[in-house]
Amino acid sequence: MSLLSRSQFIAALVPTVWQVRREGSTIFPSLRIAQCMLETGVVIHPWYNLGRIKVGGGKPNAYWHGDAVVRGTWEVVDGRNVSMNAAFRAYSSVYHFMKDQDLLFATPRYIRVRAAVTPEQQANMLYVSQYATDPSYPNKLISLINQYSLKQYDNAFASAVSTTMFRTSKMIPILMDGLVVAVGYYDAGTTWVAARALGESLGAVIDWQMGKVTVNGQGLDSRLDISTGYVAVRDLAAALNKKAVWEQATQTVTLKAADLP
Repeated sequence: MSLLSRSQFIAALVPTVWQVRREGSTIFPSLRIAQCMLETGVVIHPWYNLGRIKVGGGKPNAYWHGDAVVRGTWEVVDGRNVSMNAAFRAYSSVYHFMKDQDLLFATPRYIRVRAAVTPEQQANMLYVSQYATDPSYPNKLISLINQYSLKQYDNAFASAVSTTMFRTSKMIPILMDGLVVAVGYYDAGTTWVAARALGESLGAVIDWQMGKVTVNGQGLDSRLDISTGYVAVRDLAAALNKKAVWEQATQTVTLKAADLP
């Protein structure tokens, strides 16, 4: 598990939360971050279920493949806290969890969550819709939203990287260690990514020489758009001794160490 401060936890989640919002999520980023904080105690577990979604009667889909972990939990039953074990869904990334959670929220049971027009209303409707049995669940979420000024993330997601070359291209989440670390653009069978932003975050030295992006001195096939150099994500990965794994069902790329399956 990843042990993070609250500020580190929030910063780690923001790119993933913003990406699912761009893709049409009805959940306010502030509420989603607060829920992840509350449900996990600010820990990113390796099964990535930050909302503690139970297996229940759910059927596997593109984002949840049927994997599960059994963990202790508690519910409020007849006004009393009752401890129990439960099977929770396990995911390959936080992005997969959030997309599966959005499928859950798209069901008729959560129509009032989708209709809510503020994070506070959504917090209350989560309890009304029986996402949680704790009567203080909404107030706990709202307290976290206010304490950590999470509403600042509710509109900022719209400020994606400006591009003209890829303005009609599909945006592709680039995942690593379970989180969205960049967004690429799919064009003619290749996912292109801003080289400096992603490369430098991975510790690479990025430069521009003789019309090409260089990664640690190695020139790569490049495109230049609005002063930003783009490279194929698989080429950038290879230059850093990593591999880019394409998942067709979710239209994502995951960066892994070259020797991992």
